[in-house]
Amino acid sequence: MNDAVEKTRNGAIVYDTDLINQISDAAFTARSWPSATPVTGVLRSAGRGDTMIVGNGEREFVLRHYVRGGLPGRLVRDKYLWTGEAQTRSFAEWRLLAKLVALGLPVPHPAAARYSRTGPVYSADLLTVRVAGIRSLAERIAQAPGDVEFWENLGADLHQFHAAGVFHADLNAYNVQVDRNDKLFLLDFDRGKILPSGVWQQKNISRLHRSMRKIKRLEPKLYYVAANWKQFLDGYFSASRSA
Repeated sequence: MNDAVEKTRNGAIVYDTDLINQISDAAFTARSWPSATPVTGVLRSAGRGDTMIVGNGEREFVLRHYVRGGLPGRLVRDKYLWTGEAQTRSFAEWRLLAKLVALGLPVPHPAAARYSRTGPVYSADLLTVRVAGIRSLAERIAQAPGDVEFWENLGADLHQFHAAGVFHADLNAYNVQVDRNDKLFLLDFDRGKILPSGVWQQKNISRLHRSMRKIKRLEPKLYYVAANWKQFLDGYFSASRSA
């Protein structure tokens, strides 16, 4: 991966020159792409953001505009306080994803990120290479059950992130994704970090567990039972002991 920073009229863009030859603000506008499709989901998984799948006929990307959730999002939808270029949501996530790709972890490849500043605030966007065939864990278990190996492998796959010190700020059944071979991928590393080992790892797992219980309440027919979570933990701690 080779990165370059291009200054714009109101901000800057960082991008991978191995993927993109030229970059401009237009790349972060869905209408500038030959194809653009909104991302939808199941079990209320569409999220709060403006996320599109865009493409040029040769490659597909996921374009995400950063927006706030909760009460702050009702007041200031997509503006963040300026504290410096490196601290912008988009540049920070782009840099983190680049590190995770270099570590060989299963995450989307970052293509480009930008911020646009207006006085004390800025807005931000991120462009990542679309991983073909992945779907959320919620969607996967809405369609078919997973066997013991499926759940244990998911636990072991998550452990590899924690072993590398990767903190995911919003680990849930939507950001945990699986490919056609049920291999785990993690999405959405906004506010993610690389940290020393600590209690955050257990809190991360607990957050995912709460998400699993929540989607089960939303859809009681979901292919998920308490025994599946135990299998997940068995895979996680087995990987921990063998590390």
